[in-house]
Order: sequence, then structure tokens, then C-alpha cells
Amino acid sequence: MTNEEYINIITKILALMIAIIGHEIMHGYVAYRYGDNTAKNAGRLSINPIKHVDLVGTIILPALLFVSHAPFLFGWAKPVPINMREVMNNGGYKAAIFVSLAGIAYNFTLAIAATVILSQLSTPETIFGIFFAYLMIQTMIYNVVLGVFNLYPIPPLDGSHALAYLAASKGWYGIMRFFDSIQRYGIIILLLFIATPLSNYFFAPIGYIINYLMKLV
Repeated sequence: MTNEEYINIITKILALMIAIIGHEIMHGYVAYRYGDNTAKNAGRLSINPIKHVDLVGTIILPALLFVSHAPFLFGWAKPVPINMREVMNNGGYKAAIFVSLAGIAYNFTLAIAATVILSQLSTPETIFGIFFAYLMIQTMIYNVVLGVFNLYPIPPLDGSHALAYLAASKGWYGIMRFFDSIQRYGIIILLLFIATPLSNYFFAPIGYIINYLMKLV
């Protein structure tokens, strides 16, 4: 393999790790800001990747996607423990919504930051320059992927939690009951969207956003 191919592989892995681990840390950090020490006491606000590795989501799934030449890698880190009751005691439903959306906000912020950095870069001429440019490109891509994916209101994705807390705050109990009723089928629903022709529609917003951001570079 060429140097650029090695760099491409390494930066994909790094970008994915930064996206998924930071996503989980932000859930715990925002919960901590609302008085919940659960993640902090468990040592899960650490940037040490070992504390966040999930065997399936962080290692096995990305590896399978890589060897099968998938268009992009995907995965997740071990969920950060949160005492949402404590969060709500201190900040109400608004705090619960913020905690639910914290990881998504982190991903979109990183994607935008990487795009801005790329727009200011000149054509790289050194190995380090190429590595950094590739890392920014992959950071933009994977944070868009993770951010958009988690916005979908399908349990157990973050979008479903945020919408459920919003519904509770407004007294929309029918929506709450609906999410409760499909909770056990969430993974099956996700697989139907991911592993069938529906994936073309499911992932379409991701492609639109990435193409738009690349035009800004």
C-alpha cells in the first residue's frame, strides 16, 4: 500500500474514535453540569479511549465494515452512565433534552470546525500536511454521519430520547406511549432502515450535508 492509503486508513480510525468517544463524553459532561456525578464517578468523563471501548460497536463492527469495503465506517462507544432523574431534578425536562442532544451537538460542532479548517488549508506538501488534511476530511465526514444518524427518532437513538422528553414537557402523552411501545423493537427497526433498500433514503441526508460542506472547502 502507498503512504496515502495508510494515512487514509489511520485517519478514518482516528476520526471515528474521536467522533464516537467524544459523543458519549458530552452526554456525561452535560449531565454533570446539571448535577449528575454518575459519569464522573465512574471515570467516564476521561478522554482515555480504553474506558469507552465497546467490543462490538468500537472494534468488531468498524472492522467488519472495513474489510467489506463499506463506503464509511460506523460504530459506537460504551454508553456513559447517566442518572436522568437527578438531571431532571436540577434542570427539568429542558435539561434532559440538552443531555440527550449533547452528543449530536458535539458531532456537528466538530464537523463544522473541520470544514472551516479545511477551507483555510493550502495544498499539503508534506506527509504531516497530508495526514492532517485527511484527518480533517474524515473528522467532517464521520461527525456528520454520527450526528445525523443519532437525530433519527428511533429508540435507542438520541433523537428518540430528546423527542420523548419534549413530549413529556408538553404533556403529549400519546407520543410518550408510542416510544415506550416501540422501545423493544428499536434495533429491528434500525436494521430495516440500514440493511434494506430503505437505506438509500435513511442515509440520504448524510450525503447531502457532506456534499454541501465539501463545496465550502
